[in-house]
Amino acid sequence: MIGIIMGSQSDLPIMEQAANFLKSLDIPYELTVVSAHRTPERMFDYAKTAKERGLKVIIAGAGGAAHLPGMVASCTTLPVIGVPILSSNSIDGWDSVLSILQMPGGIPVATVALNGALNAGILAVKILGTGNQKIAEDLQKYQDALKDKVLGTVDDIKAKHPNQYDK
Repeated sequence: MIGIIMGSQSDLPIMEQAANFLKSLDIPYELTVVSAHRTPERMFDYAKTAKERGLKVIIAGAGGAAHLPGMVASCTTLPVIGVPILSSNSIDGWDSVLSILQMPGGIPVATVALNGALNAGILAVKILGTGNQKIAEDLQKYQDALKDKVLGTVDDIKAKHPNQYDK
């Protein structure tokens, strides 16, 4: 199971991208709000009990100072994927990105692009897929569908604009 947490409800539209991807592959997940600054006890409890609840990976999204992913990573041995979120009080999102990227040695957080919750969901599934053949196969089907979509556009363009490469 994957845990998806965010610093506030305003992060939900971004973090639902990860939830919707997991749902599309029938990967169980839980999604909730855990604020590093407003509910630190809840954050510590969430991280410390994650493994016993059956979580394998935690996706943590936050904007602004974005301490949630790093603080959660400091309290668990599970992989944590940080999603920097462009928030209303953000400095173009750079504050969130750098807060998650610049972790001290020994407390790694995998980081995706600004508002990149979909990629966080995909990365979480890749982690699960290392130990589960069905999940790996389902992810391969997803990646094959992406490839087929691109190749379909190549055919459409080639029909209107022939070139030497796409013979």
